[in-house]
Amino acid sequence: MHERSSVGELANSLRRELDRYPPGGKLPSSRALVERYRVSPVTVSRALARLSAEGLLVTRPGAGAFRARARPEPAPAGDTSWQEVSLSADAATEPVPRAVDASGVLVTLAAPPPGVIEFNGGYLHPSLQPEQAMAAALARAGRRPGAWGRPPTDGLPELREWFARGIGDGCTAAEVLVTAGGQNALATALRALAPPGAPVLVESPTYPGMLAIARAAGIRPVPVPVDSDGVRPDLLEAAFRATGARVFVCQPLFQNPTGAVLSAARRPEVLRIARAAGAFVVEDDFARRMVHEDAGPLLPPLAADHPDGVVVHVCSLTKPTSPSLRVGGLVARGPVLERLRAIQVVDSFFVPRPLQEAALELVGSAAWNRHLRSVSAALKSRRDILVTAVRTELPELSVPHIPAGGYHLWARLPDGTDEAAVVSAALRAGVAVAPGRPYFSAEPPAAHLRLSFAAVAGPAEITEGVRRLRTACDEVLGRAGG
Repeated sequence: MHERSSVGELANSLRRELDRYPPGGKLPSSRALVERYRVSPVTVSRALARLSAEGLLVTRPGAGAFRARARPEPAPAGDTSWQEVSLSADAATEPVPRAVDASGVLVTLAAPPPGVIEFNGGYLHPSLQPEQAMAAALARAGRRPGAWGRPPTDGLPELREWFARGIGDGCTAAEVLVTAGGQNALATALRALAPPGAPVLVESPTYPGMLAIARAAGIRPVPVPVDSDGVRPDLLEAAFRATGARVFVCQPLFQNPTGAVLSAARRPEVLRIARAAGAFVVEDDFARRMVHEDAGPLLPPLAADHPDGVVVHVCSLTKPTSPSLRVGGLVARGPVLERLRAIQVVDSFFVPRPLQEAALELVGSAAWNRHLRSVSAALKSRRDILVTAVRTELPELSVPHIPAGGYHLWARLPDGTDEAAVVSAALRAGVAVAPGRPYFSAEPPAAHLRLSFAAVAGPAEITEGVRRLRTACDEVLGRAGG
Protein backbone atom coordinates (compact mmCIF):
# COMPACT_ATOMS: atom_id res chain seq x y z
CA MET A 1 0.00 0.00 0.00
CA HIS A 2 1.20 3.51 -0.74
CA GLU A 3 2.92 5.08 2.28
CA ARG A 4 0.71 8.19 2.31
CA SER A 5 -2.53 6.21 2.31
CA SER A 6 -1.16 3.94 5.08
CA VAL A 7 -0.40 6.99 7.22
CA GLY A 8 -3.90 8.36 6.72
CA GLU A 9 -5.57 5.03 7.51
CA LEU A 10 -3.52 4.52 10.67
CA ALA A 11 -4.20 8.09 11.83
CA ASN A 12 -7.94 7.52 11.31
CA SER A 13 -7.84 4.27 13.27
CA LEU A 14 -5.98 5.86 16.19
CA ARG A 15 -8.31 8.86 16.12
CA ARG A 16 -11.33 6.57 16.51
CA GLU A 17 -9.74 4.76 19.46
CA LEU A 18 -8.66 7.81 21.45
CA ASP A 19 -11.81 7.73 23.58
CA ARG A 20 -10.51 4.51 25.14
CA TYR A 21 -7.79 6.53 26.89
CA PRO A 22 -8.32 9.15 29.58
CA PRO A 23 -6.89 12.66 29.04
CA GLY A 24 -3.18 12.33 29.67
CA GLY A 25 -3.37 8.56 29.21
CA LYS A 26 -0.51 6.84 27.45
CA LEU A 27 -1.01 5.11 24.10
CA PRO A 28 0.71 1.82 23.20
CA SER A 29 4.37 2.07 22.24
CA SER A 30 5.42 2.60 18.64
CA ARG A 31 6.68 -0.97 18.51
CA ALA A 32 3.30 -2.27 19.69
CA LEU A 33 1.52 -0.19 17.04
CA VAL A 34 3.85 -1.53 14.33
CA GLU A 35 3.02 -5.10 15.31
CA ARG A 36 -0.69 -4.49 15.81
CA TYR A 37 -1.34 -2.68 12.52
CA ARG A 38 1.39 -4.37 10.46
CA VAL A 39 2.85 -1.12 9.22
CA SER A 40 6.37 0.32 9.17
CA PRO A 41 7.87 2.36 12.03
CA VAL A 42 7.96 5.36 9.68
CA THR A 43 4.19 5.06 9.11
CA VAL A 44 3.57 4.95 12.86
CA SER A 45 5.83 7.95 13.44
CA ARG A 46 4.05 10.01 10.75
CA ALA A 47 0.57 9.05 11.95
CA LEU A 48 1.42 10.07 15.51
CA ALA A 49 2.92 13.33 14.24
CA ARG A 50 -0.30 14.04 12.34
CA LEU A 51 -2.46 13.55 15.43
CA SER A 52 -0.03 15.63 17.47
CA ALA A 53 -0.33 18.46 14.93
CA GLU A 54 -4.13 18.23 15.27
CA GLY A 55 -3.79 18.72 19.02
CA LEU A 56 -5.13 15.23 19.82
CA LEU A 57 -1.85 13.79 21.12
CA VAL A 58 1.17 15.00 23.03
CA THR A 59 4.44 13.22 22.26
CA ARG A 60 7.31 13.22 24.75
CA PRO A 61 10.72 11.99 23.55
CA GLY A 62 11.67 8.83 25.38
CA ALA A 63 8.30 8.60 27.14
CA GLY A 64 5.80 7.96 24.34
CA ALA A 65 2.52 9.43 23.06
CA PHE A 66 -0.29 10.58 25.36
CA ARG A 67 -3.85 11.66 24.75
CA ALA A 68 -4.06 15.44 24.94
CA ARG A 69 -6.11 17.02 27.67
CA ALA A 70 -9.39 18.65 26.73
CA ARG A 71 -9.10 22.02 25.09
CA PRO A 72 -10.73 25.02 26.75
CA GLU A 73 -13.95 26.28 25.24
CA PRO A 74 -13.22 28.74 22.41
CA ALA A 75 -13.81 32.39 23.13
CA PRO A 76 -16.96 33.91 21.62
CA ALA A 77 -16.52 35.04 18.05
CA GLY A 78 -15.82 38.74 17.61
CA ASP A 79 -17.96 41.13 15.61
CA THR A 80 -16.16 41.77 12.32
CA SER A 81 -19.09 43.43 10.55
CA TRP A 82 -17.31 46.81 10.79
CA GLN A 83 -14.89 45.57 8.12
CA GLU A 84 -17.59 45.66 5.44
CA VAL A 85 -17.89 49.41 5.89
CA SER A 86 -14.13 49.98 6.06
CA LEU A 87 -13.25 47.88 3.00
CA SER A 88 -16.10 49.32 0.93
CA ALA A 89 -15.10 52.88 1.82
CA ASP A 90 -11.54 52.20 0.61
CA ALA A 91 -12.78 50.69 -2.64
CA ALA A 92 -14.86 53.75 -3.42
CA THR A 93 -11.72 55.87 -3.86
CA GLU A 94 -9.69 53.34 -5.86
CA PRO A 95 -9.45 53.69 -9.68
CA VAL A 96 -9.64 49.89 -9.93
CA PRO A 97 -11.09 48.05 -6.89
CA ARG A 98 -8.64 45.59 -5.34
CA ALA A 99 -11.30 43.07 -4.31
CA VAL A 100 -10.06 39.85 -5.92
CA ASP A 101 -11.98 36.82 -7.13
CA ALA A 102 -9.45 34.01 -6.58
CA SER A 103 -11.81 31.21 -7.64
CA GLY A 104 -10.04 30.72 -10.97
CA VAL A 105 -6.76 30.15 -9.12
CA LEU A 106 -8.14 28.06 -6.28
CA VAL A 107 -9.85 25.63 -8.68
CA THR A 108 -6.40 24.44 -9.82
CA LEU A 109 -4.90 24.42 -6.30
CA ALA A 110 -7.57 22.74 -4.17
CA ALA A 111 -7.55 18.95 -3.93
CA PRO A 112 -10.84 17.46 -5.15
CA PRO A 113 -13.02 15.36 -2.82
CA PRO A 114 -12.11 11.66 -2.53
CA GLY A 115 -13.16 9.66 -5.59
CA VAL A 116 -13.38 12.71 -7.85
CA ILE A 117 -11.19 12.64 -10.98
CA GLU A 118 -9.04 15.77 -11.21
CA PHE A 119 -9.41 17.26 -14.67
CA ASN A 120 -8.94 20.74 -13.17
CA GLY A 121 -5.46 20.28 -11.70
CA GLY A 122 -2.60 22.65 -12.46
CA TYR A 123 0.32 20.42 -11.49
CA LEU A 124 1.79 17.03 -12.33
CA HIS A 125 0.31 13.98 -10.63
CA PRO A 126 2.69 12.61 -7.96
CA SER A 127 3.42 9.64 -10.23
CA LEU A 128 4.89 12.07 -12.80
CA GLN A 129 6.88 14.14 -10.31
CA PRO A 130 10.59 13.37 -9.77
CA GLU A 131 9.98 12.57 -6.12
CA GLN A 132 13.07 10.40 -5.58
CA ALA A 133 15.34 12.83 -7.41
CA MET A 134 13.92 15.78 -5.44
CA ALA A 135 14.34 13.94 -2.13
CA ALA A 136 17.94 13.07 -2.98
CA ALA A 137 18.61 16.67 -4.10
CA LEU A 138 17.14 18.06 -0.88
CA ALA A 139 19.24 15.68 1.22
CA ARG A 140 22.43 16.65 -0.63
CA ALA A 141 21.51 20.34 -0.46
CA GLY A 142 21.11 20.18 3.31
CA ARG A 143 24.70 18.98 3.64
CA ARG A 144 26.20 21.74 1.49
CA PRO A 145 28.46 24.16 3.40
CA GLY A 146 26.44 27.22 4.32
CA ALA A 147 23.19 25.67 3.07
CA TRP A 148 21.23 27.13 5.99
CA GLY A 149 22.83 30.54 5.84
CA ARG A 150 21.54 33.73 4.28
CA PRO A 151 21.69 33.64 0.46
CA PRO A 152 22.45 36.62 -1.79
CA THR A 153 19.25 38.61 -2.20
CA ASP A 154 19.33 38.14 -6.00
CA GLY A 155 19.74 34.37 -5.61
CA LEU A 156 22.62 31.91 -5.71
CA PRO A 157 24.99 32.83 -8.56
CA GLU A 158 25.07 29.27 -9.93
CA LEU A 159 21.27 29.11 -10.06
CA ARG A 160 21.05 32.51 -11.74
CA GLU A 161 23.59 31.29 -14.28
CA TRP A 162 21.49 28.18 -14.95
CA PHE A 163 18.38 30.27 -15.59
CA ALA A 164 20.39 32.61 -17.85
CA ARG A 165 21.59 29.69 -19.99
CA GLY A 166 17.94 28.77 -20.55
CA ILE A 167 17.38 32.14 -22.24
CA GLY A 168 20.36 32.01 -24.61
CA ASP A 169 23.92 33.20 -25.09
CA GLY A 170 23.00 36.88 -24.83
CA CYS A 171 21.69 36.57 -21.26
CA THR A 172 23.93 36.75 -18.19
CA ALA A 173 23.45 35.80 -14.55
CA ALA A 174 23.57 39.50 -13.66
CA GLU A 175 20.19 39.93 -15.39
CA VAL A 176 18.45 37.20 -13.33
CA LEU A 177 16.62 37.38 -10.00
CA VAL A 178 15.65 34.13 -8.28
CA THR A 179 12.00 34.22 -7.18
CA ALA A 180 9.62 32.05 -5.16
CA GLY A 181 8.04 30.55 -8.27
CA GLY A 182 6.41 32.02 -11.37
CA GLN A 183 3.41 33.57 -9.60
CA ASN A 184 5.73 35.57 -7.34
CA ALA A 185 7.75 36.71 -10.37
CA LEU A 186 4.61 37.82 -12.25
CA ALA A 187 3.37 39.76 -9.22
CA THR A 188 6.73 41.50 -8.88
CA ALA A 189 6.81 42.37 -12.59
CA LEU A 190 3.30 43.84 -12.69
CA ARG A 191 3.82 45.89 -9.54
CA ALA A 192 7.09 47.22 -10.93
CA LEU A 193 5.80 48.11 -14.38
CA ALA A 194 2.23 49.36 -13.89
CA PRO A 195 0.98 51.86 -11.29
CA PRO A 196 -2.45 51.37 -9.68
CA GLY A 197 -5.23 52.28 -12.07
CA ALA A 198 -3.10 51.72 -15.18
CA PRO A 199 -4.22 49.50 -18.06
CA VAL A 200 -2.28 46.30 -18.77
CA LEU A 201 -2.82 44.38 -22.00
CA VAL A 202 -3.43 40.65 -21.53
CA GLU A 203 -4.14 37.77 -23.86
CA SER A 204 -7.76 36.69 -24.09
CA PRO A 205 -8.33 34.11 -22.76
CA THR A 206 -5.47 34.04 -20.27
CA TYR A 207 -4.23 32.53 -17.01
CA PRO A 208 -6.60 33.49 -14.12
CA GLY A 209 -3.72 33.84 -11.66
CA MET A 210 -2.33 36.71 -13.69
CA LEU A 211 -5.71 38.44 -13.78
CA ALA A 212 -5.93 38.03 -10.00
CA ILE A 213 -2.47 39.60 -9.58
CA ALA A 214 -3.49 42.58 -11.71
CA ARG A 215 -6.72 43.18 -9.84
CA ALA A 216 -5.05 42.79 -6.44
CA ALA A 217 -2.64 45.55 -7.47
CA GLY A 218 -5.47 47.79 -8.70
CA ILE A 219 -4.38 47.38 -12.33
CA ARG A 220 -6.93 47.22 -15.14
CA PRO A 221 -6.52 44.20 -17.47
CA VAL A 222 -7.48 44.90 -21.11
CA PRO A 223 -8.05 41.79 -23.29
CA VAL A 224 -6.39 41.18 -26.67
CA PRO A 225 -7.73 38.10 -28.51
CA VAL A 226 -5.56 35.05 -29.23
CA ASP A 227 -5.95 32.62 -32.13
CA SER A 228 -4.07 29.42 -33.04
CA ASP A 229 -0.91 31.46 -33.86
CA GLY A 230 -0.92 33.43 -30.62
CA VAL A 231 -1.90 37.01 -29.95
CA ARG A 232 -3.14 38.96 -32.98
CA PRO A 233 -0.65 41.77 -33.76
CA ASP A 234 -3.26 44.00 -35.41
CA LEU A 235 -5.45 43.94 -32.31
CA LEU A 236 -2.42 44.33 -30.02
CA GLU A 237 -1.36 47.50 -31.86
CA ALA A 238 -4.90 48.87 -31.71
CA ALA A 239 -5.11 48.14 -27.97
CA PHE A 240 -1.83 49.96 -27.25
CA ARG A 241 -3.10 52.93 -29.26
CA ALA A 242 -6.53 52.99 -27.56
CA THR A 243 -5.37 52.55 -23.96
CA GLY A 244 -1.87 54.04 -23.74
CA ALA A 245 -0.81 50.87 -21.90
CA ARG A 246 2.87 50.33 -21.15
CA VAL A 247 2.73 46.59 -20.41
CA PHE A 248 1.64 43.51 -22.33
CA VAL A 249 1.61 40.12 -20.55
CA CYS A 250 1.76 37.02 -22.72
CA GLN A 251 2.55 33.31 -22.78
CA PRO A 252 4.17 32.78 -26.21
CA LEU A 253 4.75 29.06 -25.71
CA PHE A 254 1.79 26.67 -25.12
CA GLN A 255 -0.44 29.46 -23.91
CA ASN A 256 -2.72 28.80 -20.97
CA PRO A 257 -5.50 27.90 -21.67
CA THR A 258 -5.50 27.61 -25.49
CA GLY A 259 -2.15 25.82 -25.92
CA ALA A 260 -1.27 28.16 -28.81
CA VAL A 261 2.32 29.01 -29.74
CA LEU A 262 3.13 32.54 -30.90
CA SER A 263 4.20 31.95 -34.51
CA ALA A 264 7.66 32.78 -35.83
CA ALA A 265 6.10 35.38 -38.15
CA ARG A 266 4.27 37.18 -35.32
CA ARG A 267 7.14 37.27 -32.79
CA PRO A 268 9.06 40.19 -34.34
CA GLU A 269 5.77 42.02 -34.94
CA VAL A 270 4.79 41.80 -31.28
CA LEU A 271 8.20 43.09 -30.16
CA ARG A 272 8.14 45.89 -32.75
CA ILE A 273 4.67 47.00 -31.66
CA ALA A 274 5.64 47.01 -27.97
CA ARG A 275 8.87 48.89 -28.63
CA ALA A 276 7.00 51.53 -30.68
CA ALA A 277 4.55 51.97 -27.79
CA GLY A 278 7.39 52.35 -25.26
CA ALA A 279 6.00 49.27 -23.53
CA PHE A 280 7.33 46.17 -21.81
CA VAL A 281 6.41 42.62 -22.79
CA VAL A 282 6.15 40.34 -19.74
CA GLU A 283 6.86 36.85 -21.09
CA ASP A 284 5.48 34.06 -18.90
CA ASP A 285 7.47 31.06 -20.16
CA PHE A 286 5.78 28.61 -17.78
CA ALA A 287 5.54 25.50 -20.01
CA ARG A 288 8.92 25.25 -21.78
CA ARG A 289 9.87 22.15 -19.79
CA MET A 290 6.48 20.54 -20.37
CA VAL A 291 6.94 20.04 -24.10
CA HIS A 292 5.39 16.92 -25.64
CA GLU A 293 7.47 14.23 -27.27
CA ASP A 294 6.20 15.05 -30.77
CA ALA A 295 6.62 18.85 -30.58
CA GLY A 296 9.79 19.25 -32.61
CA PRO A 297 12.31 22.09 -32.00
CA LEU A 298 11.03 24.92 -29.81
CA LEU A 299 11.32 28.59 -30.60
CA PRO A 300 13.61 30.36 -28.11
CA PRO A 301 12.18 32.67 -25.46
CA LEU A 302 11.15 36.13 -26.66
CA ALA A 303 13.77 37.50 -24.28
CA ALA A 304 16.46 36.00 -26.53
CA ASP A 305 15.22 38.04 -29.51
CA HIS A 306 15.40 41.58 -28.12
CA PRO A 307 18.58 43.05 -26.66
CA ASP A 308 16.97 46.43 -25.89
CA GLY A 309 15.26 45.25 -22.71
CA VAL A 310 11.69 45.23 -24.01
CA VAL A 311 11.05 41.72 -22.62
CA VAL A 312 10.79 40.89 -18.91
CA HIS A 313 11.03 37.11 -18.77
CA VAL A 314 9.40 34.85 -16.17
CA CYS A 315 10.14 31.13 -15.81
CA SER A 316 9.85 28.53 -13.09
CA LEU A 317 10.85 25.02 -12.01
CA THR A 318 7.50 24.39 -10.34
CA LYS A 319 5.37 23.10 -13.21
CA PRO A 320 7.73 20.33 -14.38
CA THR A 321 8.55 19.17 -10.82
CA SER A 322 6.28 19.76 -7.85
CA PRO A 323 3.93 22.50 -6.58
CA SER A 324 6.19 22.78 -3.54
CA LEU A 325 9.43 23.44 -5.45
CA ARG A 326 8.64 27.12 -5.74
CA VAL A 327 11.80 28.39 -7.42
CA GLY A 328 11.65 30.65 -10.47
CA GLY A 329 13.56 33.24 -12.41
CA LEU A 330 12.79 36.86 -13.31
CA VAL A 331 15.00 38.12 -16.13
CA ALA A 332 15.30 41.73 -17.27
CA ARG A 333 17.80 44.12 -18.84
CA GLY A 334 18.38 47.80 -18.15
CA PRO A 335 17.19 50.17 -15.38
CA VAL A 336 13.98 48.17 -14.84
CA LEU A 337 16.03 45.43 -13.18
CA GLU A 338 16.74 47.67 -10.19
CA ARG A 339 13.04 48.36 -9.72
CA LEU A 340 12.23 44.65 -9.93
CA ARG A 341 15.00 43.89 -7.43
CA ALA A 342 13.72 46.49 -4.95
CA ILE A 343 10.16 45.14 -5.00
CA GLN A 344 11.39 41.55 -4.74
CA VAL A 345 13.52 42.36 -1.67
CA VAL A 346 10.77 44.33 0.08
CA ASP A 347 8.18 41.61 -0.54
CA SER A 348 10.12 38.49 0.39
CA PHE A 349 13.78 39.34 1.25
CA PHE A 350 14.99 36.22 -0.59
CA VAL A 351 14.07 32.66 -1.56
CA PRO A 352 15.11 30.24 1.24
CA ARG A 353 18.63 29.02 0.57
CA PRO A 354 17.94 25.30 1.17
CA LEU A 355 15.31 25.42 -1.58
CA GLN A 356 17.71 27.13 -3.98
CA GLU A 357 20.45 24.63 -3.14
CA ALA A 358 18.03 21.75 -3.70
CA ALA A 359 16.99 23.20 -7.07
CA LEU A 360 20.66 23.41 -8.09
CA GLU A 361 21.26 19.82 -7.02
CA LEU A 362 18.21 18.66 -8.98
CA VAL A 363 18.92 20.40 -12.29
CA GLY A 364 22.59 19.41 -12.09
CA SER A 365 21.86 15.71 -11.63
CA ALA A 366 21.68 13.02 -14.29
CA ALA A 367 18.10 12.37 -13.14
CA TRP A 368 16.96 15.79 -14.39
CA ASN A 369 17.15 15.14 -18.12
CA ARG A 370 15.75 11.64 -17.62
CA HIS A 371 12.79 13.17 -15.81
CA LEU A 372 12.15 15.72 -18.57
CA ARG A 373 12.20 12.98 -21.22
CA SER A 374 9.82 10.86 -19.14
CA VAL A 375 7.38 13.74 -18.61
CA SER A 376 7.54 14.65 -22.31
CA ALA A 377 6.54 11.12 -23.32
CA ALA A 378 3.85 10.82 -20.63
CA LEU A 379 2.20 14.14 -21.47
CA LYS A 380 2.08 13.31 -25.17
CA SER A 381 0.50 9.92 -24.43
CA ARG A 382 -2.05 11.42 -22.02
CA ARG A 383 -2.92 14.22 -24.45
CA ASP A 384 -3.60 11.71 -27.23
CA ILE A 385 -5.78 9.56 -24.97
CA LEU A 386 -7.82 12.59 -23.86
CA VAL A 387 -8.21 13.93 -27.41
CA THR A 388 -9.42 10.54 -28.68
CA ALA A 389 -11.83 10.12 -25.77
CA VAL A 390 -13.29 13.62 -26.16
CA ARG A 391 -13.75 13.26 -29.91
CA THR A 392 -15.38 9.86 -29.47
CA GLU A 393 -17.52 10.43 -26.37
CA LEU A 394 -18.10 14.20 -26.45
CA PRO A 395 -18.34 15.19 -30.13
CA GLU A 396 -20.38 18.28 -29.27
CA LEU A 397 -17.26 19.77 -27.59
CA SER A 398 -15.04 21.66 -30.03
CA VAL A 399 -11.27 21.36 -29.51
CA PRO A 400 -9.86 23.50 -32.33
CA HIS A 401 -6.22 23.30 -31.24
CA ILE A 402 -4.26 20.24 -30.09
CA PRO A 403 -1.25 21.55 -28.16
CA ALA A 404 2.27 20.17 -28.46
CA GLY A 405 3.12 21.16 -24.90
CA GLY A 406 1.53 22.00 -21.57
CA TYR A 407 -0.97 19.89 -19.72
CA HIS A 408 -4.53 20.66 -20.82
CA LEU A 409 -7.08 20.95 -23.62
CA TRP A 410 -9.27 24.01 -24.18
CA ALA A 411 -12.75 22.87 -25.22
CA ARG A 412 -15.64 25.02 -26.38
CA LEU A 413 -19.13 24.00 -25.32
CA PRO A 414 -22.09 24.28 -27.71
CA ASP A 415 -23.48 27.80 -28.06
CA GLY A 416 -25.96 28.64 -25.36
CA THR A 417 -24.67 26.03 -22.90
CA ASP A 418 -24.82 26.92 -19.21
CA GLU A 419 -21.12 26.53 -18.36
CA ALA A 420 -21.65 26.64 -14.59
CA ALA A 421 -24.33 23.96 -14.83
CA VAL A 422 -21.94 21.64 -16.69
CA VAL A 423 -19.22 22.19 -14.10
CA SER A 424 -21.65 21.44 -11.25
CA ALA A 425 -23.09 18.38 -12.98
CA ALA A 426 -19.59 17.10 -13.67
CA LEU A 427 -18.68 17.33 -10.00
CA ARG A 428 -21.84 15.40 -9.09
CA ALA A 429 -20.79 12.78 -11.64
CA GLY A 430 -17.36 12.52 -10.03
CA VAL A 431 -15.09 14.62 -12.25
CA ALA A 432 -13.77 18.13 -11.52
CA VAL A 433 -13.31 20.41 -14.54
CA ALA A 434 -12.20 24.04 -14.76
CA PRO A 435 -14.82 26.50 -16.06
CA GLY A 436 -13.77 28.85 -18.84
CA ARG A 437 -15.21 32.09 -17.41
CA PRO A 438 -12.27 32.94 -15.06
CA TYR A 439 -9.88 32.91 -18.06
CA PHE A 440 -11.52 36.00 -19.58
CA SER A 441 -11.00 39.53 -18.27
CA ALA A 442 -14.17 40.70 -20.04
CA GLU A 443 -17.31 38.97 -21.34
CA PRO A 444 -16.39 35.56 -22.81
CA PRO A 445 -17.37 34.82 -26.42
CA ALA A 446 -18.68 31.36 -25.50
CA ALA A 447 -18.77 28.73 -22.76
CA HIS A 448 -15.57 26.73 -22.36
CA LEU A 449 -13.98 24.04 -20.20
CA ARG A 450 -10.30 23.48 -19.52
CA LEU A 451 -9.48 19.77 -19.20
CA SER A 452 -6.16 18.90 -17.57
CA PHE A 453 -4.51 15.57 -18.31
CA ALA A 454 -1.47 16.00 -16.02
CA ALA A 455 -3.04 15.79 -12.57
CA VAL A 456 -4.81 12.44 -13.03
CA ALA A 457 -3.35 9.08 -12.03
CA GLY A 458 -3.09 7.68 -15.56
CA PRO A 459 -4.82 6.69 -18.81
CA ALA A 460 -7.60 4.74 -17.10
CA GLU A 461 -8.62 7.83 -15.11
CA ILE A 462 -8.65 9.95 -18.27
CA THR A 463 -11.05 7.52 -19.98
CA GLU A 464 -13.24 7.28 -16.89
CA GLY A 465 -13.21 11.05 -16.43
CA VAL A 466 -14.49 11.60 -19.97
CA ARG A 467 -17.21 8.99 -19.36
CA ARG A 468 -18.33 10.92 -16.26
CA LEU A 469 -18.23 14.19 -18.16
CA ARG A 470 -20.47 12.57 -20.78
CA THR A 471 -22.99 11.88 -18.00
CA ALA A 472 -22.84 15.53 -16.93
CA CYS A 473 -23.28 16.82 -20.49
CA ASP A 474 -26.23 14.50 -21.03
CA GLU A 475 -27.85 15.94 -17.91
CA VAL A 476 -27.32 19.61 -18.83
CA LEU A 477 -27.58 19.54 -22.62
CA GLY A 478 -30.48 17.12 -22.54
CA ARG A 479 -32.31 19.37 -20.10
CA ALA A 480 -31.58 22.42 -22.29
CA GLY A 481 -32.75 20.61 -25.40
CA GLY A 482 -35.93 19.46 -23.72
